[in-house]
Amino acid sequence: MLRLCRLLNRQGLASTAEQLSMLYKMQMSSSVSAGSLPGLPRACRTQQLLHSTVLRGVVHADAFGVAHPSNHNHSHLQQSFSSSQRVRHIVNSVAAPAPTIKHKWDSDTAKKALASLAEEPADFAKGVEVLDSIVKVYTVFSRPDYFLPWQNHPKRESTGTGFVIRDRLIMTNAHVVADQTYVTVKRHGSGTKYRADVIAVGHDVDLALLTVEDEDFWLGTEGTEIMKPLQLGDVPQLQEQVLVVGYPTGGDNTSITSGVVSRVEVTQYVHAASHLMAIQIDAAINPGNSGGPALKGDVVVGVAFQNLPHADNIGYIIPLPVVRRFLSEVQKFGFYRGFCSLGIVFQTMDNPHLRKALRMTSHQSGVLINRIQPTTSTAQVLQKGDVLMEFDGVPIANDGTVHFRARERVFFTSLITLKPTGSTARVKVLRSGKELEYDIQLEPLQTLVPVHKYDQLPSYFIYAGLVFVPLSQPYLHEYGDDWMSNSPRRLVDKALNSLMQKPGQQIIVLSQVLVDDINTGYQQFQNLQVLRVNGVEVLNLAHLKQLITGRTAAAAVEPAQEESIDPGSSTAPSSSDSSNGSSSSSSTVTVRVTVGSSDNGSSSTSSSSSAEAAPAASSSSSNPGLDDQYIRLELEDDRVIIMEKAAADAATERLQRRYRVPYLCSADLAD
Repeated sequence: MLRLCRLLNRQGLASTAEQLSMLYKMQMSSSVSAGSLPGLPRACRTQQLLHSTVLRGVVHADAFGVAHPSNHNHSHLQQSFSSSQRVRHIVNSVAAPAPTIKHKWDSDTAKKALASLAEEPADFAKGVEVLDSIVKVYTVFSRPDYFLPWQNHPKRESTGTGFVIRDRLIMTNAHVVADQTYVTVKRHGSGTKYRADVIAVGHDVDLALLTVEDEDFWLGTEGTEIMKPLQLGDVPQLQEQVLVVGYPTGGDNTSITSGVVSRVEVTQYVHAASHLMAIQIDAAINPGNSGGPALKGDVVVGVAFQNLPHADNIGYIIPLPVVRRFLSEVQKFGFYRGFCSLGIVFQTMDNPHLRKALRMTSHQSGVLINRIQPTTSTAQVLQKGDVLMEFDGVPIANDGTVHFRARERVFFTSLITLKPTGSTARVKVLRSGKELEYDIQLEPLQTLVPVHKYDQLPSYFIYAGLVFVPLSQPYLHEYGDDWMSNSPRRLVDKALNSLMQKPGQQIIVLSQVLVDDINTGYQQFQNLQVLRVNGVEVLNLAHLKQLITGRTAAAAVEPAQEESIDPGSSTAPSSSDSSNGSSSSSSTVTVRVTVGSSDNGSSSTSSSSSAEAAPAASSSSSNPGLDDQYIRLELEDDRVIIMEKAAADAATERLQRRYRVPYLCSADLAD
């Protein structure tokens, strides 16, 4: 250890040698508490400073498909890294390029497995064969640390259930394999685990698809297929009995519980906070059951995925219409894009005075539109104050429900979420006492504050010790299970109520300040939104980085604006009709518009490289009296951060070494 410290001193790395020497002394003393090493950010335990911080931040990043030089897994790296190798890895990472993302569903094995979705299986599992097609899923996962976005939380393990739906294709829950680093599966009655790959995942619908390359997993001792796909059925009727098969916590053998269908309704999917159709049953669904089939005879009628806390035997299964839409999306696009949305905020119209004020007759019903996300094409034709009366010809009741089956009703949003991406829907609205109809092409909605960021590396940018991140609900989840009470109230309000005003927009937050002379006095500005840099309004994190460094990242900064349509005009253009309008006496107008984003559904605003960067205004014209040698950041509450650029540039490199930050920005912001 002393020899290593002398070597570092000779190479001009005195600060690294000092930290390493101090760490060695602390590890030799059991009386030193975790986190007591000065100058290091919170959440870094003492025993992880040189080991876990580096490995989890760089090497262990393969949890998200990040490419790195080593071919060994994380456990081998933990054993083979010597002290000198760890220090060298820290020093070299300063100049190393940011890691790039590789998608596992691009492999030939994944494409071959997904190709089986195009055809119905010739034969399905029957009788005892059904149990042979249900597998136990073992997952090693590591969640990102959004307070320290260059590293991950310690790895953890979990189990779940899956079942074969096509040749070489296994279905399970998305939350079973979320943020996975290593997945294995085991057949019913077998003692061997096989490596599995996640080839498609839909976190909004809590579904995922796996495949196994090893042919021994699929074949029996005589080389014959022993795992036949299970047949997919339909939504079961109320009071029909179902069996939930899986591998719940407490044992390795298959468990079977029975129950009846209690109701079918739109409910919240806890994994991604989405509201979709679900089936409530009174069968026990425990940890480990997730991803297992709910069977009616030999036919699958749902996928077990969650239960109701503090209640006895109340579980939920994903209905087959949601499953089939997920599979059709994957078959069509090769990945899951998300469910469609109109991008509106609405309220029910149970109050008779409200209906009368809006000139509704006794035969008319619907919901009142309160807000529309401006970036959607819905905002080009629908207006605040419109009454949405019908969707695809289905009348919407005043309580927001639509007819489902005999004496059953579900919330009307289920009609929207089940529509295929890119499909067209006709809506009827009441505006100023007149009924109007519009054809709308549906797309997934891009939200200003993402609800989830599973299987993604957090975006961040560090300059002069200031850590900038886009606001997301996973960032707020770092405050604990009761994050709505513990996290900053202003950020919670932005996360729950803000709508995207411009394409590609993000709320950029000063996450924390890595203390140094350059940023003394600015620590109190943590969790404030960054509004402007040198007088230029910040659009997103890539734009912020460009304004500060003067270099354009590969990320999109400001996509081109879409051509708007006057929502009040009865002559709005239609994609299906080239005429300039309709008769002034007609009360029905047909307009075809596109709802949502035109990209692939990714929540990251930095996925496109074809958009032009927003031009940055000169600091001299935007900030009279402020020299070009300074950088001025304007935050909410009229707070201001000003630093000399040359000193800030030097401090950035110094702080990167001091705090052992592998990269100054995330891979999506790399130049």
